[in-house]
Amino acid sequence: MSDLPARLAEIVEDFSDCQGREKLEYLLEFAERLPDVPARLHALQDDAHQVHECITPIWLYAEENAGKFHFYFDVPQESPTVRGFASIMQEGAQDLTREQLLAIPFDFYYQMGLQEVLSSQRLNGIGAILHHMKQQVTKTGAS
Repeated sequence: MSDLPARLAEIVEDFSDCQGREKLEYLLEFAERLPDVPARLHALQDDAHQVHECITPIWLYAEENAGKFHFYFDVPQESPTVRGFASIMQEGAQDLTREQLLAIPFDFYYQMGLQEVLSSQRLNGIGAILHHMKQQVTKTGAS
């Protein structure tokens, strides 16, 4: 886990310590913590911000301040597992530099053991969220 940013590594370790249903319960705790998207960003809800690979409609926004990124996720309440992962990524990738975010391995969530409790379709969506985060920081750097 040394290749992960500190807070994300802590979250991964906490999940790896959980067994079976505990992983889902912990994921649901994260889902409850996902804050609402600020109105100024919610107004930007368009195809460029949507994670199309997910069955659940998800919108992702990245903001850069002094070379560090903050992410916002708009995920419906009725999709708690996806909300949970979005919350993990928001918390675990908070205030990272572009380079730190781009260095997160696409399959890091396997270290959490989520493949034990989530379908492959959900895991693909999780991978898509990280992919879009990386795309957003690349685009933000270009503008």
